[in-house]
Amino acid sequence: MQFDDDARLDPSQIEDVRASGPGPRRGGGGGGLPGGCALPIGGKGGGCLLLLIGVAALFLFQIIPTNLSGDEPQRTPQQSLPAPQGAPTGNLAARCQTGADADQSEDCRIVGTVNSIQAYWKQAFAERGRTYTPAKTVLFSYAVNTACGMANQAVGPFYCPGDKKVYLDLSFFDTLQRDFGAKGGPFAQAYVIAHEYGHHVQDLLGTMNRVGDDRQGATSGAVRLELQADCYAGVWANNAVRTGFYTQPFSQSEIDEALSAAAAVGDDSIQRRTTGMVRPDAFTHGTSEQREKWFSIGYESGNPGRCDTFTRGI
Repeated sequence: MQFDDDARLDPSQIEDVRASGPGPRRGGGGGGLPGGCALPIGGKGGGCLLLLIGVAALFLFQIIPTNLSGDEPQRTPQQSLPAPQGAPTGNLAARCQTGADADQSEDCRIVGTVNSIQAYWKQAFAERGRTYTPAKTVLFSYAVNTACGMANQAVGPFYCPGDKKVYLDLSFFDTLQRDFGAKGGPFAQAYVIAHEYGHHVQDLLGTMNRVGDDRQGATSGAVRLELQADCYAGVWANNAVRTGFYTQPFSQSEIDEALSAAAAVGDDSIQRRTTGMVRPDAFTHGTSEQREKWFSIGYESGNPGRCDTFTRGI
């Protein structure tokens, strides 16, 4: 991922609430699945469905914790937990100013990736006569308070419809590589982030409303929603250069990083790894093959119109 050295980064699209005190950082804690929080529940403005794929949760495959289920009063975005004592608040603004910074720092690379993804969707919406509303990415460690409730490392990256933010604990990427067998690498990170912003696009377009209570099973609305987000991630990858943040298209080895990450978090792959058997009736995200397929459809076409997973076979 080679950024244009002169590209101007916008760190204001990132909220950094990571604690800088003692404790495990990279490589610590449990992991989860991309697209963990995608479906609003409990009515409009309610909470969201968080899929926990931590060590304990794997035996049940899907857990909806009480404090994330919408049963408790939801906080507004203004009531989100403030940055922990010692968090590097404002540090990104000082360190991440240009594409050259993004080539030298993981944090700045995250900023540049988010900037590019949102620049693409702003263009895509405008071309279709719509207005794209940006969403912030919140970098956290250990735990974070959201409009969907309290979440911790075990949830993995997720999008919360309640406050329209993407939440990301960077230790997840170590878990993805170490425990789920993904290749890892910068573009694996970019794929996961682009997938979460795919959920934001679905939220803006009202696609989430098509899922209803159809949240589990091989052809469920939940699976179709996740595969569409994978496709949207591929669409961004195809169009990333035109956003002005990159100097050249992504290489095949970088695309392979995304495909490896997508395959690693397929329902069948996780079930087989953790229980030794595959239960399609418990699918929530799609198989490894489906996730690779839909990312590829988006990447090869570069057209979000090709990402209709709801009216065509998946």
